[in-house]
Amino acid sequence: MKKIKLDIIGLSYSQTQSGAYALVLGEVSGRRRLPIIIGGFEAQAIAIEIEKMTPSRPLTHDLFKSFAEAYHINIQEVIIYNLVDGIFYSKLICNDGKKNMEIDARTSDAIALAVRFECPIYTYEFILASAGIVIEGNDFVFLDNIEPADESKPKVSGNYTSFSIEELQTKLQEALSEEAYEKAARIRDEISKRKTS
Repeated sequence: MKKIKLDIIGLSYSQTQSGAYALVLGEVSGRRRLPIIIGGFEAQAIAIEIEKMTPSRPLTHDLFKSFAEAYHINIQEVIIYNLVDGIFYSKLICNDGKKNMEIDARTSDAIALAVRFECPIYTYEFILASAGIVIEGNDFVFLDNIEPADESKPKVSGNYTSFSIEELQTKLQEALSEEAYEKAARIRDEISKRKTS
């Protein structure tokens, strides 16, 4: 069966399932998108790696990568190989330098590891044909809406323009130590914006 390469297109809070996120994968040489509902922890694990943030302590997927590298195991690719009753099935194709191994994994974990190992993500035509959607434009939120919208909490504007660079650096370290990665991303963006202007 021919494999179809996918890229991560977007990640946003799911409007249909409370506490869940929509991970959107896109066909590299086409317009089809594959939305997958994943949990908050996995969404955060994917987002912080894509944003190249460093948590104060290793997350589970970081630990797995360190463990695999210590034993010279590399993930060569991730394949989303089946879809049954709305559940996606994935596997990691690994190599220890001598032989290839296939390891079954939840799709959300497989994607979180794929971004860490910088390996390609694939699926098959029958999965895209049954669960994919065709997008004319791009209507997805890109990795900036990782926290659920809670109407009972006051809105945080994320406006850090009144802080000095030194204060922003301190706030960034505080946010990372608290594992508040969404806040840290906003602070990092403000610092970057100032360094380029």
